Amino acid sequence: MSKSSPNPRFAIAIMAAGKGTRLKSKRPKVLHEIGGRPLLAYVIEAAKQVADAKDVYVIVGHEADRVRAAVAATGANFVLQKEQRGTGHAIMVGRESLKKYADILVLSGDVPLIRPETIKRVRDFHLRRKAAMTVLTAIPADPSGYGRVIRSKGDEVAAIVEQKALTKAQHSAREINSGIYAFQTKPLFARIGKLKTDNAQHEFYLTDMAALLTRAKQRVVALAADRVSEVLGANTIAELVQLDAELRAHTAARLMASGVTIYRPETCVIDAGVEIGADTIIEPFVQLYGATRIGSDCRIRSYSVVSDSEIADRVTIRNGCVIDRSRVERGAIIGPYSHLRPESEIGEGAHVGNFVETKKARIGKGTKANHLSYLGDAVIGDGANIGAGTITCNYDGVNKHATVIDDGAFIGSDSTLVAPIRIGKDAYIGAASCITEDVPAESLAIGRARQVTKEGWARERRVARAAAAKKRVVSSNT
Repeated sequence: MSKSSPNPRFAIAIMAAGKGTRLKSKRPKVLHEIGGRPLLAYVIEAAKQVADAKDVYVIVGHEADRVRAAVAATGANFVLQKEQRGTGHAIMVGRESLKKYADILVLSGDVPLIRPETIKRVRDFHLRRKAAMTVLTAIPADPSGYGRVIRSKGDEVAAIVEQKALTKAQHSAREINSGIYAFQTKPLFARIGKLKTDNAQHEFYLTDMAALLTRAKQRVVALAADRVSEVLGANTIAELVQLDAELRAHTAARLMASGVTIYRPETCVIDAGVEIGADTIIEPFVQLYGATRIGSDCRIRSYSVVSDSEIADRVTIRNGCVIDRSRVERGAIIGPYSHLRPESEIGEGAHVGNFVETKKARIGKGTKANHLSYLGDAVIGDGANIGAGTITCNYDGVNKHATVIDDGAFIGSDSTLVAPIRIGKDAYIGAASCITEDVPAESLAIGRARQVTKEGWARERRVARAAAAKKRVVSSNT
C-alpha cells in the first residue's frame, strides 16, 4: 500500500502503556500473542504500511523495557508514559514528539486485526473532511460494554457516551467507539489540558476531546469500519483466543488461495508468519509456528509440529514429527515420529525415520537413518547408512564432542560411537560395536566381546533347578 498522503506531516501514535488487568496476567497486555506474534507487532506492522517507521510512535508504560525489546526491530519510536493515567494522559506525554505534525492518528496496541487499508481510509477521510477529530466506529452484534457514538447528522458527531452514562433513549444506539482516532494537532493540543479526571477511574480520557472540540465549534466526525473484528481488542483471555482463531482462519484462507491444500484447516495451528509453497498438502492437526518456510509439493502429515524451520520442495514429513529450528533439503523423508532438534540439517533425499532424534547434526545427501537412533553433534556425509539403535555419544559429562561419519560409511545396528571420533569413507562398523577410536576409510571395525557358546548349559541349569525344587518339597514334609 502506498504511504503517500495529501499531508506528509501525518504521524501515528499507538497506545501500548496499559497493564491489561482483566487478562489476569503478569505480561503486559500488548505482548500477549495471537498467531505467534505479540498483539502490538501486528498494529505496528499495519501502521508502517501507511506511514514511515520514523513517524510511528509507540507510547509505552507498564513494563516499558520489556515492550520496547519485543518490538525494537520494527524501527518505531517510543515515548514513555511513566504514570498510566489514561489515554488522554498518554497523548499529553507524547506532545513534544507529536506537536511537529499537522495531524496524528491514534491506534490501540491491542487491536491486532486492524488493516492498513482501514488506517489509510481513516487518514484520508479525516484530511478530506478537514476535521479536528475523526472517530472510527463499528456496529457489533452486541455493543454492551462499549461507549456509543451519537451522531447529529450525517458523519457529524454530537457526543461519545460511555455505557454507564447512556440515557434510556441512547441505549438503543449500537454504533460503538473503537478507540481509534485522528486529530488535527493544533486544536488537540490547544484543548487537551482541559481534560478532567472526574470519572470512576480518575483518568484523562481521550474520548472526552470530542465534547471539548464540539463545544469549541470544531468539526468532529465519525467513520464506520468495514469489519467489526478489526477494531475489537482483547480484554479477557477468552477474547484473546477468539482473535487468535480468527487470525489463524484468515491465515489458512490466504494460504489456500495461493495453492496450498489444508485439510480440516480448523484443526491446524498455523502462525501468521508461516510461508508455504503451492501444491503442498497440510493434513489435519498439523502445527506450524514462527518463521517456518515450507516449499512446494510437500506433504506434512497429521500431528507434526514444525517451528522456525526451513523445509525445501518435495519433502515428506510423516506423522507425529517434531522439527525445531532446523533445515530439511529437497526430497527428504522425515518420520514418522522423528525429532529434529535445533541446528539439524537434513540433506537432499535423506531419510530420517522412526524415533530418530537429531541435535546439531548435519546429515548428507541420500543418507539413511531409519530407526531408533540418536545423532547429536554429528556430521554425516552423503550416502551413509546409519543402522537401527545407533548412538553418537557426544557428551562426556562436561563437554560436547563431535562425531564425523564420512561418505558411504555403513554403521551397523546398535552401534555406539564415542566422540570425538571419525569414521572414514566407505568404512563398515559391525553391529553392536562400541567404537572409541577413529576408523580409517574402507575398513571394518568391530568393537565387541568374542561370543562364547556353552552347549547344554540351559538344559543342565533346568535340571539343577528342578532338583533343588524337589528337595525343598521333601524338606517341608518332614
